[in-house]
Amino acid sequence: MMSFWILPLISILSVNPDSTQISAYKFAATPIWRDEFDKDGLPDSEKWGYDVGSKYNGWGNHELQYYTDANLKNAYVADGILNITAIKEQHEGLNYTSARLVSKDKGDFLYGRFVVRAKVPKGRGTWAAAWMLPTDWVYGNWPHSGEIDIMEHVGYDEDAIHVTVHTKDYNHTIGTQKGVMKRVEHATTAFHEYRIDWTPEYIRGFVDDVQIYNFPNEGKGSAVWPFDKRFHLLLNLAIGGDWGGVKGVDVIAFPATMQVDYVRVYNLLNP
Repeated sequence: MMSFWILPLISILSVNPDSTQISAYKFAATPIWRDEFDKDGLPDSEKWGYDVGSKYNGWGNHELQYYTDANLKNAYVADGILNITAIKEQHEGLNYTSARLVSKDKGDFLYGRFVVRAKVPKGRGTWAAAWMLPTDWVYGNWPHSGEIDIMEHVGYDEDAIHVTVHTKDYNHTIGTQKGVMKRVEHATTAFHEYRIDWTPEYIRGFVDDVQIYNFPNEGKGSAVWPFDKRFHLLLNLAIGGDWGGVKGVDVIAFPATMQVDYVRVYNLLNP
């Protein structure tokens, strides 16, 4: 989703996976940080906080939702599943509420393997994402400090899953964005595992353990590779906006829910 909240992914440059590169990088077998969502109620406050507000706060991609804070209607755990639910209701001048969970200051990472098992919602106008933003913004505001999109999905293209990174030199605002789209059968009716492997040399994206994306470190500095600083996780369901709302919003699709079975982070053993 883009940081500083200006994110149409409409122009996407495909990046073919690089299967020829053989690296020595290895990841731990046991997660160093995880949430299995095994306690009913609100998400674990020791692992997740909330971004709260709307486009009226001065950010957003012209999205239509208000992100609430610790509201069981919009974010709750039940039967081992995190549910992020967008509801058609008036709140703070907008017609939808939803939630955006963040691990900032509760789970911040430099390199590693990041795994999210999720089921994305149906419905034209939905925009679900599992992604990462810089914790410290060392290189400046978006896109200078980078963004990593583990998974994005817009409801008007039901089986299309997107994996993308954004940097100063590679982003949609200048027509150079580096991303890939893969058709994932039953993305809205079954859980799939979305994964990023992040090392000092590359960021690679996987769906159900199949590599679909490779973004190499070109060695040209932070304008191309700002990915040498801490990042944190985000899980959210937006409504409408510059990308999710391109083909309008189907009001009968709500409430709409993004479900997450688990989030797991594995340490890079030899950075």
